[in-house]
Parts: sequence; C-alpha cells; structure tokens
Amino acid sequence: MADQFILSVTAGPNYHDQQQIPINTPDFHHISSEHLTAQLRIRIQNYRGKPDNSPTTSPYFSSPPHEHDLYSLEFTFTPKRDINGHDLVFGNDFDHPIRDKLPPGFQQAFNIVKWFIDPGLYGDVYAEEPYLYGPLLSSMNVFRVGPKDDKEQERVEEVRSNAEEGDSLQEGGDGDGVEVRRELGIPADAAGRKKHFLANQAHLKAFTFEEGREYSNDFFNPYLDFNEFSLKLPRWGMIPGITLPIISYWDGQPLRYVMKNRATDEPLFVVIFTLLPKEQSKAEPAKGEDKGVTTKDGDGDGDDLD
Repeated sequence: MADQFILSVTAGPNYHDQQQIPINTPDFHHISSEHLTAQLRIRIQNYRGKPDNSPTTSPYFSSPPHEHDLYSLEFTFTPKRDINGHDLVFGNDFDHPIRDKLPPGFQQAFNIVKWFIDPGLYGDVYAEEPYLYGPLLSSMNVFRVGPKDDKEQERVEEVRSNAEEGDSLQEGGDGDGVEVRRELGIPADAAGRKKHFLANQAHLKAFTFEEGREYSNDFFNPYLDFNEFSLKLPRWGMIPGITLPIISYWDGQPLRYVMKNRATDEPLFVVIFTLLPKEQSKAEPAKGEDKGVTTKDGDGDGDDLD
C-alpha cells in the first residue's frame, strides 16, 4: 500500500502559511515571523516525493553517527523576544481525533517511546485534538547555543555554509554561547544535557531562549521510516522489536512537527508531512505552494485526503 503514495513536505511559521521545501539538499528553507527567524533543512533516507527529482538520500546518512538514522530535521532559530526554557516545546499535533485509528498495542509502544526515546514527552493522543510534545531542551538529539553578536553569527553561518554536506551539527556552543552553557551548568555532551533538563523542572525554568541569540538543533532517529511509512521500535527488555505499519491505520491527516510556546499556545514554526496519492500528485503543479496542505482549521486550499 505504501507504494501508492509519495511524500510532500512543507514548512512555515504557522499551520496556514506553508511552502514546499527541498529535501536532501544543502539548501536551508528560511522562515520569518513576529516570533523568530529560522533556517530549516530536512533529510530523509530513501526519499520518494515532492519536489520531483529530489535526491533519494544525503551524504549525512553515510557519516557517523547517522548510518542507521532515517530522517533529520536540522534547524537554527533566533527568537525575537525571550522565551522561557520550560515553555519552548517541540512535537506533533493533529486537528482531528486519532483514537479510533490507533493500532493494537499502541499504549505498549508509546511506553517504549517514553522510556527508551524521550522520557520528557507529554500529551493526550485520545483527545479531540491529539498532541505529543516535549521540552525542546531535552528533546533535541543535538543542541547548540550560538552567539548573540551579529558579526559572530555571520562568521558561524559562513563556517557552516562551507562545511561538507555530510558534516553534521555537533553538541556545544559558538561564541559566547559556550559561556552560557558553562554558567548554567549544562553538560557538554548530548546525553548529559538531556538528563540535566529531564531531572529537574527548575533547570528548564532557569534557561532563557534569549532575544537575538541563535540556537541550532538536529532532531533525528532510526524509528520513523518515511519510505515505508512505518514506525520501527527497538527491543525493550523481554519485549521484541515492533514495526507498526502506520499507513494501515492512517486516516488521511498529515504528520506535523511543531515548535511552539506553550505559555501562549502559539506555534513558532510548523513542518507538515503529507501523503499524496501518486495519481493526485501528477496533477499538481511542481511547486505546489499550498496544494495538498491541510491547515490547522481544515480550511486550506489543498485536499485533506480524508
């Protein structure tokens, strides 16, 4: 069934304003809003989808430690006002209920996800508008605190633009971002940083995403297969590994990754993964600015595939 569909990926500052973005290229997609500026790059292993003739892979997936990863959402953002670390979250949400479409054993699988992948997850998948979020500070695989000085930011961006495409973002800091991490006692390694913010809510609240400072992130894993549209969970104790064929339970809703301020309930940027039937995709414009995109209130110009 999966081979009857292709993927379309769009991104924008909210649920409504979306543009199709390149996949598996060195190009960053730029987002600007009243809340932030951001640059986003998405890589998907074995990609088949829009834009037409997209590379099927990236050198990223041939370089340690990403040989087994299936996708990457890499993004850098600069807030236009301070945001408390407790309030900045990242995750998925949906417009309509999914409880009737959840596969047998979902709760067991979700417990594995929480225990093995992201203990900071919170949400309600049985709600009318389901959601799963986690604090960005403990959710990101790689988190880098950048500089606040404009000239230093330009220097860092130049270094990154000249890097080989297979080079991946590293945990740490740039410019005076190194001192920010040190003053707050944030461990230098990713595992230590996640544990630091998961162990104590006070650590989250002590962190401020500062107006004008850059923050770089990479979110990746080997569990979500966009090629087969399945979720592959690892063995957990005596429980064997599980592969859930998501497409068998799919109700037509797109998958949305959202970074938001939970204090104000405002999205800061949104990435939407939409499955398009192959026949429908052939009839759409190659650029497809808003075609096939479902907006937050369901009033978008594209089909919602229900």
